[in-house]
Amino acid sequence: MAKTLDANQTTNCSLVNSLDAIKALADANRLELTLLIADQGELCVCELVTAVQQPQAKISRNLALLRRAEILVDRRQGKWVHYQLNHTAPAWLMQMLDTLKAAEACHLNELVQRLEQMGDRPQRLSNCCPST
Repeated sequence: MAKTLDANQTTNCSLVNSLDAIKALADANRLELTLLIADQGELCVCELVTAVQQPQAKISRNLALLRRAEILVDRRQGKWVHYQLNHTAPAWLMQMLDTLKAAEACHLNELVQRLEQMGDRPQRLSNCCPST
């Protein structure tokens, strides 16, 4: 018996993934986190807390959603979690993020200045993410 699709179903999995990514980035806080991570390459939660000046719990919830949408990937080092862009994400997503980084350069510079007040990255990591 042939399976039929109703009007609300889709056969295109990439459409579903595209919608998930767009929905995830439609929130200003999640977009800000994503653009900062895209700009810096990799950041840990403590660096993000300092840069965006939001509570750690809120940042962690947003990062989890971005991870589920396959925009970010994480790397665990002891009890610390570091985030970076998912480099297997579709090219259109990476191009969109590059365009948005350019459009938000002034705001990103403010966030980077907050990071730099923590010191350079090795110093920041030793202060906020000490290895145990």
